Amino acid sequence: MPCSSSSIRSDRRRRPMSSLARSVRYLIPFAVSLATATVSAATSPRQQWHTDIGQGYQQLAGSAHDLEQAANSYCNTPSDNGRRQLESAWRAAFLNWQAARFVDFGPIEQDSRAWQLQFWPDHKNLVARKVRYALKRDKAVDADFVSQAGVALQGFPAIEYLLYDADMQSGERALPAERTCRLLQTVSHHLANTTDALASDWQAFGDYYRSMDEYTGKTVAAAINGLEILQDKRLAAPMGVRPPHKRNKYLGDAWRSETSVAAMRASIAGFQQYLVPGLTRLLNEAGKPELAGKLVEQTDSTLAKADSLPDAMAPNLETDEGYRQLQSLFIEVIQLEQVVEDRIAPALGITRGFNASDGD
Repeated sequence: MPCSSSSIRSDRRRRPMSSLARSVRYLIPFAVSLATATVSAATSPRQQWHTDIGQGYQQLAGSAHDLEQAANSYCNTPSDNGRRQLESAWRAAFLNWQAARFVDFGPIEQDSRAWQLQFWPDHKNLVARKVRYALKRDKAVDADFVSQAGVALQGFPAIEYLLYDADMQSGERALPAERTCRLLQTVSHHLANTTDALASDWQAFGDYYRSMDEYTGKTVAAAINGLEILQDKRLAAPMGVRPPHKRNKYLGDAWRSETSVAAMRASIAGFQQYLVPGLTRLLNEAGKPELAGKLVEQTDSTLAKADSLPDAMAPNLETDEGYRQLQSLFIEVIQLEQVVEDRIAPALGITRGFNASDGD
């Protein structure tokens, strides 16, 4: 399924369920400050961001419910077609998460929600270990067990393991085995509830977000951090750009489903759809239309390069020509990050403290 910015949006089948508004004074993973106030508290760019990100979260919640429904349908009446629909639903919901993944402040910080949605990187293969333990234990695999089992069992990677791991596709535990199906359904339900709460709490967060000047800087900084993670962890690490200079597809996210590049493409498309409109408005209001144009141009170029690559990273790691294509994407991402951090942020008077992706 193609993943341009337009493919992220689709008709949402239901609104997120209501949840109690939680505290809106969330911690930020790195220090951000506005050296110069550029806009008023009632700024239209923050309104734009709140609306756009809210649409992304609602899209995520809707597709998570579709995944839950597909899991229930498949497990109740297993069929090849039901399996294809289940895999398609997982992919759609997972890519919708990738599109909004750059937002690292606000309700996403509640209860480690980002980790609940995607436990990654998983250097110790904890997802596989947690899933295997859940399938072997004698007690019921129910909502209480999943909620207490930890983030490695609660999100998209756990379902990916059930659907795509080679060892899971044979033997008595392969889907649609009863216990495996129960785990699939329970994790899918947990995902649906988590994304519902995220979408609802983002709406409740709106007045505070729009009223606080500091969130202009935090939003831009979150975008920069997301691009740095894309560059350093999602591309450079599996490419072996740094010592020991070994190509390793297992360091990419979603390698089991062969969607490592598709996930990165979705993140770039989400950056384009949920971040760029508000940032270009902010730049134009600050009298920096040339930087707004450069941002749009570089974002388009980066997404076009991602669109030209196959969904899986492994094929490109295996050939010199494929590797050169990944290098081209790597360069595009670097250039996009530099536009935002080295040109746009200083022009807006935005400074950052330490980078949350440093030191891992």
